[in-house]
Amino acid sequence: QVQLVESGGGLVQAGGSLRVSCAASRRTVSNYAMAWFRQAPGKEREFVGAIMWSGDNTYYASSVKGRFTVSRDNAKNTVYLQMNSLKPEDTAVYYCARDSTYRSSYFHTRSYEYDYWGQGTQVTVSS
Repeated sequence: QVQLVESGGGLVQAGGSLRVSCAASRRTVSNYAMAWFRQAPGKEREFVGAIMWSGDNTYYASSVKGRFTVSRDNAKNTVYLQMNSLKPEDTAVYYCARDSTYRSSYFHTRSYEYDYWGQGTQVTVSS
C-alpha cells in the first residue's frame, strides 16, 4: 500500500507564492510519474501538472503553465509543486497522485489513470 501525504497548503495573497509537498510512505513512487490535481468547490477535479518518473520532463495544464513547477526528489520519495504568481482562481484542494503505469513514457491527465492519491491540502488565494 502506498500512502501519499500532502503538506504546505495555506492562505496566500494574490501574486504570492506557495510550495506544497507530497511525501510517499514507500519508495514505490520512484518508478512512476507523479501528478498534481486540484478541485475547487463545485467543480470537477482537474489536472495541474505532472513529472516523469525520471524527473527529466514535466507537463502542465495551460492555466498554470509558466507559473507552476513540478519537481521531485526520489531519494526523499517526495514530489513538490511550486506555485508562483498565484491567482484567486487557483484556490482549491490540491492532490498528488501516482500514475498507475510503471515507467510510463507518456503523460496522463485523467484521474482514472492514477491509482494512489493523497488526502489533499487546501490552498486559498485571497484577492
